[in-house]
Amino acid sequence: MEDYLQDCRAALQESRPLHVVLGNEACDLDSMVSALALAFYLTKTSEAEDIFIPVLNIKRSELPLRGDNVFFLQEVKIAESALIFRDEIDLLALHQAGQLTLILVDHHMLPKSDAALEEAVAEVLDHRPIEQKYCPPCHVSVELVGSCATLVAERILQGAPETLDRQTAALLHGTIILDCVNMDAKIGKATLKDNEYVEKLEALFPDLPKRKDIFDSLQKAKFDVSGLTTEQMLRKDQKTIYRQGTKVAVSAVYMDLEKPQRYGMPLDHRCPLTTFACACLL
Repeated sequence: MEDYLQDCRAALQESRPLHVVLGNEACDLDSMVSALALAFYLTKTSEAEDIFIPVLNIKRSELPLRGDNVFFLQEVKIAESALIFRDEIDLLALHQAGQLTLILVDHHMLPKSDAALEEAVAEVLDHRPIEQKYCPPCHVSVELVGSCATLVAERILQGAPETLDRQTAALLHGTIILDCVNMDAKIGKATLKDNEYVEKLEALFPDLPKRKDIFDSLQKAKFDVSGLTTEQMLRKDQKTIYRQGTKVAVSAVYMDLEKPQRYGMPLDHRCPLTTFACACLL
């Protein structure tokens, strides 16, 4: 996939129409992997030799906040530097120039800030209940499964299974397992289709990690804040509330606030208020 991602970056420098596969604004593991795997597959199977570019729908500086994403990229040996982030491509300018086609994965409606791009949406692949009044007028494929990565795996294995390599299979396999809570029937997140495609991936690549091993590793990485700065810890799980003209940021921190000081990590309570442009931080 590294060579493919380099080709994607090179394509950004050319004046040519672009096909962009865009995940959601949360850019969780499912969104990132679904965009990468689907774009890679579409590029491999394009009769016109088009390049489909996966775009992570966050700023590059925000990737460290998603510990499971960072861990999994390292695990499958994909360099962060090879990825393309939302602040590195001007989708609006491309659309205004008539050079943009969008495919949405792991979401089916654009936020208000991207409303001008709606005309460019050519396809939607999602696993959430659809909101008809917001859905773009294009081909929409929505199925209520535990992970969007399951639908991407289905598309690949039904369309051109010979294009699936171990690296992409590992990404899809681990993501489905994390989303479906290790396929635990008691929790009930995994559907029959989720189970079916995890089994198919394991049959094709028997050396994939054991389910419990990859689930435990991803789950641990998801909540690990040990490598984050104070600002990043506060951004990791933050909600914003507006009341009577006052902006309040509420952050969940996954460690005892004494720990940063204990390990010599800087803990500046003043910086975040100016950084987040809020009156109060909880």
